[in-house]
Amino acid sequence: MKIRDIIWNSDTVRGRIFDWCVIFLIVFSLVTLPISTLPNLPPTLEKILSFSENVILWLFTIEYILRFITASKTWKYVFSFYGVIDALCVIPSWILMATGAEFDLRVLRTIRLFRVLRLLKLARYNDTMERFGKALSYSKHELLVFLCATMMLLYMSSVGIYYCENSVQPEAFKSVFHSMWWAVATLSTVGYGDVYPVTTWGKIFTFLILMAGLGLVAVPAGIVSAALQKVMEEEKH
Repeated sequence: MKIRDIIWNSDTVRGRIFDWCVIFLIVFSLVTLPISTLPNLPPTLEKILSFSENVILWLFTIEYILRFITASKTWKYVFSFYGVIDALCVIPSWILMATGAEFDLRVLRTIRLFRVLRLLKLARYNDTMERFGKALSYSKHELLVFLCATMMLLYMSSVGIYYCENSVQPEAFKSVFHSMWWAVATLSTVGYGDVYPVTTWGKIFTFLILMAGLGLVAVPAGIVSAALQKVMEEEKH
């Protein structure tokens, strides 16, 4: 049997074994991630966890290379949902390892567990994912405009609160960059309360930003909902 059939065909025994081995490695790496963050781990256990992660990273790298080589449409796979996720689970990890950065991207492998649903042949799931993908494709221009508007509003909010509060709270609002944390928390309507205005103008400005934030949260949901409705109407016809 060809390697391509084993990697891409889940209808065969060897193909299913291969997929379940990949899923096992994903789950194993996700379990060892929180374990590795525990304080005062025995040195032996730390070495075992580090070694196992290196082995899994190599295995996933080999898997990605094999998928890249054996894909019937190489670039379609590379830019597909699974292709992008597979790449994110491998390439950034090697870059971080090369630079010596202390950041673990194993959490991205969680998304690869979607393969479990595909492996279990859940037709409804496949239809739903396809429908959602079409909706995002239909609404990509609207979402891009929304993203640009959000970035502009974030920038203006940071500048505005800086000039309102910097003179009385120089430590909390040191610069426009420091003020962006307040802008993000306020526009998202989270409002952690760690940084807040004390001046009259600052409070008025915050109220206006909060009102804008309430509308901001609802916009993307409305865009995607309208696109999903359009997709479902097309399927009926």
